[in-house]
Amino acid sequence: MAIELLIEQPSLFGMCPVSEAIARLSDESGADERGAIFTRREVVEFMLDLAHYEPGRDLAGLRLLEPSFGGGEFVLAAIERLIGSWKSRECRADLAPCIHAVELHRDTYVATRTAALGRLMELGVDRGEAQRLVAAWLHLGDFLLAPLPGEFDVVVGNPPYVRQELIPAPLLAEYRRRFATLYDRADLYVPFIERSLDALAVGGQMVFICADRWTKNKYGGPLRAKVARGFHLRAYVDMVDTPAFESEVAAYPAIVLIERGAAGSTRVAEKPRIDSRHLSVLAKALLGQGGARGDVRSVPHAVDGAQPWLLASGGKLAIIRRLEASLPTLEEAGCKVGIGVATGADKAFIGALEALDVEPSRKLPLATTRDITSGHVEWQGLGVVNPFEDDGTLADLSRYPKLAAYLEAHREAIANRHVARKSPDRWYRTIDRITPSLASVPKLLIPDIKGEAQVVFEQGRLYPHHNLYFVVSSDWDLRALQAVLLSRVAREFIRAYSTAMRGGFLRFQAQYLRRIRIPRWQDVSVDLRSRLAEAAKRVFPASAGMNRGIRPLASPYSRVPRKRGDEPAQCAKSKLSL
Repeated sequence: MAIELLIEQPSLFGMCPVSEAIARLSDESGADERGAIFTRREVVEFMLDLAHYEPGRDLAGLRLLEPSFGGGEFVLAAIERLIGSWKSRECRADLAPCIHAVELHRDTYVATRTAALGRLMELGVDRGEAQRLVAAWLHLGDFLLAPLPGEFDVVVGNPPYVRQELIPAPLLAEYRRRFATLYDRADLYVPFIERSLDALAVGGQMVFICADRWTKNKYGGPLRAKVARGFHLRAYVDMVDTPAFESEVAAYPAIVLIERGAAGSTRVAEKPRIDSRHLSVLAKALLGQGGARGDVRSVPHAVDGAQPWLLASGGKLAIIRRLEASLPTLEEAGCKVGIGVATGADKAFIGALEALDVEPSRKLPLATTRDITSGHVEWQGLGVVNPFEDDGTLADLSRYPKLAAYLEAHREAIANRHVARKSPDRWYRTIDRITPSLASVPKLLIPDIKGEAQVVFEQGRLYPHHNLYFVVSSDWDLRALQAVLLSRVAREFIRAYSTAMRGGFLRFQAQYLRRIRIPRWQDVSVDLRSRLAEAAKRVFPASAGMNRGIRPLASPYSRVPRKRGDEPAQCAKSKLSL
């Protein structure tokens, strides 16, 4: 039974949790729950140009799909172009099969249907024919579940950006059953892309504006692999920091043009000016028309199976590819990348170290981003309660009466966490297991979101918080490694693999840090080892008093070479160029 029918007949709701969830979203959901973001008209016209859905073409012979039409920005623009093409050719073809557009929200559907009817009549279509066409074109239902009538030459739109936790559980389970790309923490736009690609005819074009996370993040892997099988990423337009929508959005958007056909190079543009004339010319350049432009570049082999898409400029991409072919990754070269502890209840587990009323062995001095904002370690005195023994087992509370009393006093906050409800007998564990010996290991601390790399040397006295990534090594001298990670080459690896943030900020997450290529320490000449270490000390001179009040901790497993006088280095903006 069609999902549209389930929406139209409330008496059926009790029979199916999936249709109940769809009906609630259709009748009661707010804009945030539906991921309703409206695209500016200039951008809509640009995307239709990219899809070569233009009045100069015989559009009556094409079939266009809009998966989530919302306020009708794409549908109304497509109708205008279709009618213009139809009239210019004095075409007698029936236009009913030319557009298929779907919308889940009932009130939005009704409003857009009224607008489409009015627009057709303004364009000279008589009321009876306009009513027939609107009924044939616009459909109320869930695009991911509703039947589709055949294949399409053009799929265009702005799929909903909805996080999984906002999707009713029965509906999410049905989506997962149907769509292989709904993987890990993928947002709803990912299966929208999957189904849209499947709906394309051979040579068909899909042009979407949506969040760019899937092009590089873990959850986008299956969808990237799908694109690599039988599709061509023809164009990619980075829209971060551009006013592409009618309202401010938290997402970081990009426009993708994907064709069902043999793979080839990708034309890339960044942050275009939102101006109709400029975008019209840009569309032609991205389609290979109108000659070369300085703001459009061609990237070969941007799509490589499930791997993140690398869309950097040609010279930088060539360097990255050459280093990837000749050098091991950071971890293959003997460096470990990790992230600090997430507790799930920081107010309970974290406080002033001296004020945490637990046994001394049950707390650790904690490093947070605030401790390294100056570029070197200036410990603010915080500590974290440690419920784990050195061997990784959860501490027996009967052996630690002060810890037991402290946890009991904070039981409501701690036991209410998801991790505690899942394992009630282990209710007092932190989300991440704490390995106490990590505190005593010299390490490099790297905050997540920064405009420039910030890599801070920490002597081996603090345990990192979850908003800090760390790098330890038993092979590399950490001061030399600090210099390498602050180099322009390392930063270009992050820039190539990281998803961009507003304001040009990058994400220095573990998954991107692990992409950096460096030689093995034994392959670095003695002279270069010395020069790297000296470069770090020269550009980032040692600072005194940054670990005030912390006694050095003995390290049970660190084999990192330590030199007399080694101190945390100041890491403001890097001036190293390696």
